[in-house]
Amino acid sequence: MDSGEAGRRGDGAEGAAWPPLPPAPSAPPLPPAPSAPPPPVPAAPPHPYAPPRPPTPITLAAWLRLPRPAAAPGIWRCGHRPRGGPGMRLTALALSTAAACVLLCVLLWTGRLGSLWARPVWWILDFAEEGVWLWGAVVLVYVYYALLLAIVVTVCAHVGRWREYVRHLRGAGQRPAPQFPAPPREDPADWPELRAAGAAEAARLLTAELESGAMSDVDHARITHAWRVGARHRPDGIDAFVQEITARGAAAYPHRSGARDLPARTAPHDLLLRQVRIGTAADHPANPYAFRTAGIALDPAVLATSALAVGPSGSGKTGWLVRPVVESLCLQALTGRAAVVLVSSAADPPVPDGAFDVVVRPEDSGSPYGLDLYGTDDPDEAASALADALLGNPATPPGGGDEHRPATVLAQLTSPFQRVHGRLPGLSDLRRLLGGNDAVRRLRTGLSDRADGGAYDEACLRGLDALLDRHPSGPGDVRALLADGVALLDRPAFAGFFTPGAVPSPAARRPVPPRELTDPVRIRFDLPERRHPQASRILARLVLGQFTRAATARSDRDLFTFLVLDDAAQAVTARSLHGLRRLRSAHAGALLTLRGLTDEVPAPLCRPLLDAVGCRIACARLSPLDARQFAAAWHAEYAPAPAARRWTEDELTGAVPPGHAVLSCATPDGARTRPLLTVLGR
Repeated sequence: MDSGEAGRRGDGAEGAAWPPLPPAPSAPPLPPAPSAPPPPVPAAPPHPYAPPRPPTPITLAAWLRLPRPAAAPGIWRCGHRPRGGPGMRLTALALSTAAACVLLCVLLWTGRLGSLWARPVWWILDFAEEGVWLWGAVVLVYVYYALLLAIVVTVCAHVGRWREYVRHLRGAGQRPAPQFPAPPREDPADWPELRAAGAAEAARLLTAELESGAMSDVDHARITHAWRVGARHRPDGIDAFVQEITARGAAAYPHRSGARDLPARTAPHDLLLRQVRIGTAADHPANPYAFRTAGIALDPAVLATSALAVGPSGSGKTGWLVRPVVESLCLQALTGRAAVVLVSSAADPPVPDGAFDVVVRPEDSGSPYGLDLYGTDDPDEAASALADALLGNPATPPGGGDEHRPATVLAQLTSPFQRVHGRLPGLSDLRRLLGGNDAVRRLRTGLSDRADGGAYDEACLRGLDALLDRHPSGPGDVRALLADGVALLDRPAFAGFFTPGAVPSPAARRPVPPRELTDPVRIRFDLPERRHPQASRILARLVLGQFTRAATARSDRDLFTFLVLDDAAQAVTARSLHGLRRLRSAHAGALLTLRGLTDEVPAPLCRPLLDAVGCRIACARLSPLDARQFAAAWHAEYAPAPAARRWTEDELTGAVPPGHAVLSCATPDGARTRPLLTVLGR
């Protein structure tokens, strides 16, 4: 059956309404990872890009009726069955080793196992008879007894996993509720909300569409969202809703693209809870018992805290993290509940063109879409944003060590240019202004000739005079560095791409968001990393900076907006990090992937970046320096929890098998899931 035929069935396109994954054959549990040396990895690891095995589709009605109990952040809730208590096998092991410990102590004390262990006692007493204080010898004997008992108990506790058993009994590990919630009184497939509000006719029509197989999970989520945010809150909303359903049926309230599904799906999605499953918690002693074999998923509640995934090439960041997350947000955009921006390599985009409304290709002269060079009309803010994108994080701040000098220089040019020409300067304008004083003098003349000059123009003139008085000091001068950055963008390959600020021409392209993110739009930026790697880094910083400003400046924040930056090398700056922190309160977030944290992010920003994101993902084969950063961040976060097991630097470096990752999640309201060893893609 092809995907089109599957889309006409009750579960949508193949895999559209996947139930919870069936339990995969569990591999032998991994041994606890000692501090040194780390345990060996499996001899035959799973292929890093093997697609997950799709479960057998079920009808949409059956999918709606699946239980979705409350669970900790990051747990796949569709069909989830919480594991209450430590389990019979763990209980039997703990009790049997406790009984063996008592029996061993009795046998030792009664001499049934020989008297070799008692020889130190006789040596101590013989020594006391030769003149040493007798009471001191008695104390020493009891210390010996205590040490011997501690050794026996420690060995038995390690074999019987007593600490793990006690942790479960104390309720550690953020265990979900041990039972399912009470089943709903009404069948969710019968649209009870509509019937209760008086829209029984619409409910009847939708139920018929659902039962006939003409409705998919995307249709159900889109119509439900339209009802909850619009129809039931307007005086004539119910009548208008019934008319729309009568006219269009399951295709009511369409997305701007008219699409009702993606061309293909590679991961299980639950649009009822807006979750996407990315893996399974390993059956490993490092994971709390209640989480083992549970599905691991991401949703807007987790992604709103932003996410960072670090791992070398081939560790599965793109195939098992970026692709499922982008698919999920594209599906949510089709339901009217999200907007997504993906920035990836043009050579290998993780999600095909058909999943997006807009595909931006800077090198394609035939592409109708461009990018706003500044993302704002305010000249000071535009100067600061562009300076940050052009220079990134230089090792030595230009301008005599003043980190704000580049933004100041650009502001001294953008403000007067806007006053004279009524727009911000384009790339060619900036290149001339930064390249020599003749263009600056002409700008000053144009500004001084203005008849309505006031205090603002006087301040602009003083800024231009300061530039003219400051002679370039060589290749390291701030104007030269900015000019070099502008030259990387002002080249024939990107002709007409940066439309605002440029002189209008037939070749100019239409700018797309992220300047404004108010619609459920799906955008992909294809960066020419192979042909123009340095320009691609500047473009990535531009999009990241503009996205964070646009997302936090929105007045209407009902729409969840998300940026996925696949390969964020050299894209994180102090300014963008500040914007990343603000996304959490703006109902927005970002997913950044890095091959190496300490290699691709400046050292002063590594720990702040980890602290700024709520979802941290450490993939297999992490470098020791990166593992140290993750271990320190998790240790600081979970230090107050004495029962929490903490991942060490050695374990993160060598004890995470291929195809696995250590993942922790959080939500904006402070709920957290401690680090879990996760099998990605299962």
